[in-house]
Amino acid sequence: MKFALILAGGTGQRMGNVEMPKQFLLLNNKAIILHTLEKFYLFKDELTKIIVVTHPNWLAYTQDLIRKNFEKDSSIFEVIKGGETRNDTVLCGINYISQNFEITKDCIVLTHDAVRPFISYQIIRENIDKAIQYGAVDTVIDSIDTIVYSEDGNEITSIPERAKYYQGQTPQSFKVKELIVAFSQLAKVQMDTATDVAKLYGLLDKSVYLVKGEQLNFKITTPFDLTVAKALLEREG
Repeated sequence: MKFALILAGGTGQRMGNVEMPKQFLLLNNKAIILHTLEKFYLFKDELTKIIVVTHPNWLAYTQDLIRKNFEKDSSIFEVIKGGETRNDTVLCGINYISQNFEITKDCIVLTHDAVRPFISYQIIRENIDKAIQYGAVDTVIDSIDTIVYSEDGNEITSIPERAKYYQGQTPQSFKVKELIVAFSQLAKVQMDTATDVAKLYGLLDKSVYLVKGEQLNFKITTPFDLTVAKALLEREG
């Protein structure tokens, strides 16, 4: 079995003074999250479920949005409540999977940000294939700019070799059984301080392999990002 876990639990504080979380803002007259879900819907014959993990206050809104836009086949989607942090939200999704399906050693899950609507077919395809092969993969792109490291935030400590550094994207994809074990081995403080699941694997000395992402697979976080996304869609007509 293969699952997609769409992370839509954020409240979008960096988007500024907006009336709803960023994943529900309109992009070409359609909520950002719907653009993202459409990309995974292309794999509906391969995925067992597309699970949308959202903020409890927006659960009914998300359910209604999906029902109206995927009315012919909304059964592949499941909308559930997320947690307080990103990793808590992923754990909510994993708990749903383990409680409702019989998990085998080959079951995989793709975790993806709801606000990365330009994800390509190729990225999803490679995440599925590489997660089956390696057990844990992270989507990344080459670092274009020089990386500057500073211990105190005032002066440069070092400038590492750029060729060995990458920028993280999503999906991050894992074998479900291995992910459950990883979560069970981590303390609450580790869960709260690690920025994503790949980092949690690092804390446990588990290997995570790379899948090459794309510049277009960017995260819409700020008003500038939203402006760029709108311009891209307008350019594509």
